[in-house]
Amino acid sequence: MDRTRSVKLGLGVWALIVALLSLAVLTFLPSPYVIQRPGPVYNTLGTAAGADGEKVPLISVKGAETFETAGSLDLTTVQVVGNRERTPSWFELALAWSDSSRAVVPLDSVFPEGVTTEQRDERNSAMMVDSQHEATAAALGELGYDTGAQVTVVEPAADSPADGVLQADDVISAIGGVDVTSITQLRTAVQDAAGAPVSLTVLRGGEEKQVEVTPQKHTEGDVTTWLIGVSLRTEYHFPIDVTIQLDNVGGPSAGMMFALGIIDTLTPGELNGGKDVAGTGTIDAAGTVGPIGGIRQKLYGARDAGADYFLAPESNCADVVGHVPSGLTVISTSTLEESLSALEVIADGGDVDSLPTCTK
Repeated sequence: MDRTRSVKLGLGVWALIVALLSLAVLTFLPSPYVIQRPGPVYNTLGTAAGADGEKVPLISVKGAETFETAGSLDLTTVQVVGNRERTPSWFELALAWSDSSRAVVPLDSVFPEGVTTEQRDERNSAMMVDSQHEATAAALGELGYDTGAQVTVVEPAADSPADGVLQADDVISAIGGVDVTSITQLRTAVQDAAGAPVSLTVLRGGEEKQVEVTPQKHTEGDVTTWLIGVSLRTEYHFPIDVTIQLDNVGGPSAGMMFALGIIDTLTPGELNGGKDVAGTGTIDAAGTVGPIGGIRQKLYGARDAGADYFLAPESNCADVVGHVPSGLTVISTSTLEESLSALEVIADGGDVDSLPTCTK
């Protein structure tokens, strides 16, 4: 009996040693994953730390009358735990898998092979700047301002239909005699031509020129598009000075909330009725709200920051259903106008349940 008890005790000790060794290995063994978790939440109607650490208005305006605001219009963010230089351990991943506010995602999906952390940060910073410009254009356009939008050629692709026809810094002012005010409008007109030559009015070096480009057919799967082979950017000449101050946050996903914050700052009353509203979504100058990543983490971040309502891109609804934390009401939106309409219902104490939401 004593021998049996001794054997069992010995086996138990060895099992414990093996378990502890396995835990130690898992604690330090690298993995091909990173963890996404809720990041900081910033009120676009409030303040943020400037470059010197001092608090400054997140949105400030010069050249137009501004108005008092209340409540919050929060933009939400996602923090990534790990990078190519240091990935989370398997033990950290196990903890994340058991936490509904976190997500374990492949390393390559966040940090592509061959792209350094510094390069990724630079790209995200550039996308943030572009997002701020598009948000300002969308907000001012909604308020009736002329944003002076110009579609400018960055560079024609080699051996493309535009090669030798268009040049860097050309301003495309019209297509088929119709004024061009956005890249989306230009691309739509090219698609509508279905391969027929398109006539472009171009400003080059201060002179107006007429050029013709024949789009090239591009087929991917069952989708056919027509391309002229040129990279473009939109330049704006805003009639008022809008400054968005937000350091250490990258990417384009704050665009919609920036636009709403600008509109609230420039209009009397409280767009949100003084209530706490959060949201996310890209935006373009036309006011189209686009999808973003990490929406589940942003939902939890908004809830934890005290938001009662969340404006989510309609195109992200598949990732929202079944993952809404208790106490948060999600409203789906696809345009700036829909977001403004939702805020009007919230502000007036109307029937929020009648607003579009994410369903199966």
